[in-house]
This record gives sequence, C-alpha cells and structure tokens, in this order.
Amino acid sequence: MKVFSFRNIRIVFLLSLLAIAAIYTQDQRLNTTSWYQSIDVIIYPINGDGSAITEDYINNLSKKHFIDIDDFFTRGAKQYQLTVVTPIITQLGPIITSHPPAPPADRNAIFQVMLWSMKLRYWAYKNTPDSTSNTDRIRLFVLYRQGENNQALSHSLGLQKGLLGIIHAYSKPKQTRQNALVMAHEILHTVGASDKYNYRNNQPVFPDGYIRPNKQPRYPQRYCEIMAGRIPISATQATMPKDLRFCQVGEITAQQINWILTP
Repeated sequence: MKVFSFRNIRIVFLLSLLAIAAIYTQDQRLNTTSWYQSIDVIIYPINGDGSAITEDYINNLSKKHFIDIDDFFTRGAKQYQLTVVTPIITQLGPIITSHPPAPPADRNAIFQVMLWSMKLRYWAYKNTPDSTSNTDRIRLFVLYRQGENNQALSHSLGLQKGLLGIIHAYSKPKQTRQNALVMAHEILHTVGASDKYNYRNNQPVFPDGYIRPNKQPRYPQRYCEIMAGRIPISATQATMPKDLRFCQVGEITAQQINWILTP
C-alpha cells in the first residue's frame, strides 16, 4: 500500500485545514462571548440583483440604516446587566462586487456543507478589504435586491464558524427596519444562538420562542423572541414584528450567548 499516495496526502491536507479552522473558531468564540467589550459588526453591501435602483440604494447607505441593531443590543445589555453597555457596534464597510458561494441545496450533506463553509471563509478572506483580526469582529455580507412582488428573498445565514453572516435584504427604504431585524437575528447566530421557531410552519416554539411563556392568558404575546422571528398571537398564529423595538432576547437565547451564566 502506498503510504504517500495522492489520495492520502489530500486527506491529510484537508484534515489539517479542518483542525486549524477548529482551533481558530474556538478562539473566535471565546473572544465574542466574554462580553467585556463591544464587538464590531462590519456590514459589507453587495448589489444582489445588479439593478441601477439597488446600486443607488447601496450608495446612499449610512450608519443610520443600522442604528436599530445597536439600540436593540444596548437594550439587551441593560436587561441582562452586562458589563459592556454597547455589546454590538455596527459599521458600514466598503461595497463588495463579487458574490459569496451559494450554499449546497442539501443542507444535510455534511461533506458538501463543510466544503462550502471552507469556500465561504476563503471568499470572505479574499474580499474583506482590511487586515483587522477576524477573531473579534463579525462580518455581514448583505446582498440587496429589489425583490419580486410577494416573493420572499433567499434564507439568510449566520455562521458561528468564521463569524460570518450572509444576509438577503431588500433595497427599499420602507424595508430598512425589517432588514435590521434579520441582521440582528443572524448576528446572534454567529455568537451561538439557535433558532426558536418550527422550520415546517415558521411558528415560534413553546416555551423557548416566547418572551413570556408563563403569561396568563398566554396570548397574545407582546414581544417577539428575536430567534423565533414572530410574535405569538394564538396557539396556531404569529405575526411579524414591525421592527426591533418589538423584539427581545429570551432567557434561553441569553444562556446560549453567555448573557446569563449557567451553573
């Protein structure tokens, strides 16, 4: 048997890359869940549909378009009495002209997902236009589109491995606050939060997806658990919050991101 066959060398190389990535990921997690200092979230706009309208929208973006995100996390820090007053500080980065690699259609194909994750991290490395350490910042690549009438955009992703987010957003002023809500949700994914809704019907899962699960009467709830994405108004119905002012971080999510210390 050839010990140094091309196949064996390729496997060793891939395993080495995965080991290095695992160590780097652990360092990122420790740096972003201590909450002793603010985490920078850099937002990189991308023209997702190539239209002139979207290009004009992107060119007019400024800090004010993302202030809802900062305010949301500041309220959360006060609620859970964090050491840091402003856990998240958003910054607008330069426009990116290339698109990230598309995720595999089958999210259960483990090897394909791993390979896509490595490709995405390499793409982010090539297209991030500064040398700041990526162990203590989050990068959101936001693909803006006009969108078709009554047609939802592709599903956004927040990855803890690499502290990366791929956001699909509308290039429409009236959607600015809804875009901010999606970004806040994916930011929380990058620091360890899980979804709190049923993937089959998008309904908040009881009790984790409820801000006040013990409320009497239980319905309607007033606030949306940010990782559930909707406000429960009955046992079978939920409504989208208007913006982040109607969202909160629930206790389970707070535990997952280290806002509540568990014994």
